[in-house]
Amino acid sequence: MIKVLVVDDEPALVRTLSINLRARDYSVQHAFDGRTALQSIAEDAPDVVVLDLGLPDLDGVEVIRRVRRTSDLPIIVLSARHDSDDKVEALDEGADDYVTKPFGMDELLARVRAAIRRRTVATPRAQPVRTADFSLDFADRVAQRDGAPIKLTPTEWHVLETLAIQPGHLVSQADLLREVWGPGYEKDTHYLRVYVAGLRRKLEPEPARPRYLLTDPGQGYRLSV
Repeated sequence: MIKVLVVDDEPALVRTLSINLRARDYSVQHAFDGRTALQSIAEDAPDVVVLDLGLPDLDGVEVIRRVRRTSDLPIIVLSARHDSDDKVEALDEGADDYVTKPFGMDELLARVRAAIRRRTVATPRAQPVRTADFSLDFADRVAQRDGAPIKLTPTEWHVLETLAIQPGHLVSQADLLREVWGPGYEKDTHYLRVYVAGLRRKLEPEPARPRYLLTDPGQGYRLSV
């Protein structure tokens, strides 16, 4: 059974989410603050986390930052903060998705399914990528740069794999969003800007002058190897 950790300091919301998730055969854990969430992640190994940013002790972004030091666990941010800077910061630190309150339960459940699907993609279609600066093994999810391992999240792997299916070919923004995040995300281009920028920092020798992860302005992205 898939385990979902719900982290929010609003008991009524936690209860509502728990009821809806359990009705769809998820196992649900909950935490009302960041430190309890980190402990639960370490001890109980959930499959996906639904995380509020406005926690009473640690800020949700700090929780994401600490989780990403050791884990590629899918994290869906659930927050009343509508400012785009908050979204970018959360995604930049490694969140896989961002849902603003108030939200529709069907939408949130769809995003939980999408996050789990990204983590459990069974048959990579892209061949291994080896460049002078980094290597990517999609079958074993192993990335290295200059011989040192690189930690990539499930969403980062999915972005790279989608681009690596046809190296050098343009993948449109809409196609990339639809493939990685699912139908209904085709206009959320800020996701791509954040994730590609993060991947460039991890893979490119000069992130400000990318050689491999290239942008066709207004159109899409390509992986040049």
